[in-house]
Amino acid sequence: MDSQANSKKVRKTFKYKAVVSKTTAAHAEQWLWRCQQLYNLALEQRVLAYKQFGVNLNYNAQSAELPTFKREFPEFAQVGSQVLQDVLERLEKAFQHFYDNCKKGEKGGFPRFKARSRYDSFTLKTSGWKLNENYLTVSKVGVFKLNLSRPIEGKIKTVSIHRDSYGDWWVCFSCIVEAKKYPEPCKGKVGIDVGLKHFCVDSDPDSQAIANPRYYRKLKAKLRRQQRVVSRRKKGSNRRRKAVKHLAKTHRQIANMRLDFLHKVANHYVLNYSEIHVEALKIRNMVKNRHLSMSIQDASWGLFFELLEYKAAEAGRQLVKVNPRGTSQKCSGCGEIVPKNLAVRIHSCKACGLDIDRDENAARNIKAG
Repeated sequence: MDSQANSKKVRKTFKYKAVVSKTTAAHAEQWLWRCQQLYNLALEQRVLAYKQFGVNLNYNAQSAELPTFKREFPEFAQVGSQVLQDVLERLEKAFQHFYDNCKKGEKGGFPRFKARSRYDSFTLKTSGWKLNENYLTVSKVGVFKLNLSRPIEGKIKTVSIHRDSYGDWWVCFSCIVEAKKYPEPCKGKVGIDVGLKHFCVDSDPDSQAIANPRYYRKLKAKLRRQQRVVSRRKKGSNRRRKAVKHLAKTHRQIANMRLDFLHKVANHYVLNYSEIHVEALKIRNMVKNRHLSMSIQDASWGLFFELLEYKAAEAGRQLVKVNPRGTSQKCSGCGEIVPKNLAVRIHSCKACGLDIDRDENAARNIKAG
């Protein structure tokens, strides 16, 4: 099945932490500032062109004006031309996302102006950089010493320099590599029911429920203390900046632990099952429940489904999204509707006598869906 699929090329990202000098960091910060300014100017130009003349500007029109723009504002000439083009491409993608939302009937999504602290990366393509072992040299910026935790594979297409909220610098290489060859799965179809008591329960009788790690709740007290310290510091002071960095580091720790856990769970199902059934949950509506919103966001079901989707596509597995309506109420044994609220954790059907955990019952219904 997958001899042809596994021979195709795929895009893969390699991310490394970088050590930079103060001079390099200052130059990179300057580039981020110019990129943020260009993004806001291009967005303002689009808005004014539509309001005053009814014209919808696109990437091609704005990109053609870059040479003239750099002559009028020489400070932008210090930034690589491909970096400036990438800024306009990001704006174009933001508008395309907004148009797609409008077609779907969804509200919001119109591109917003970026604060300086919220524009944190720039991208180079074929020129302007040179990689020598673990040293990346970016023209007019400086040298980034990389911690090569794993070798770079394939052909490098783009190089992105990213500054996280803690102030550390990261380098991301987007490469074209050969698709990974996955072994044949040892099992067939499986249904997965995500929840809050357990992160997920599947329909495989040999599997056990996967516990919900609740990373945010475990470190919530630490976050509260750090946030209290930030609030007590004087705005603009060095002590406040240090307190903000400590708070950002804890948030980064939570995000990294959660992402590692989700990758491992998604890999487990992709490696062992040929067909994976999940619920097509509308998480955006579910988080409106103020009693459950924190727990739902901490579980990150949406990110889990995204990881599962792209991993399944890469491995040649089939991912099926099932309508979640009634999966917990319907009996997986006979099809009888057994009403129950969230407090009832056991599914007991009087019609057929099935008596199992409600999440396992839902997983079986999702598998059959």
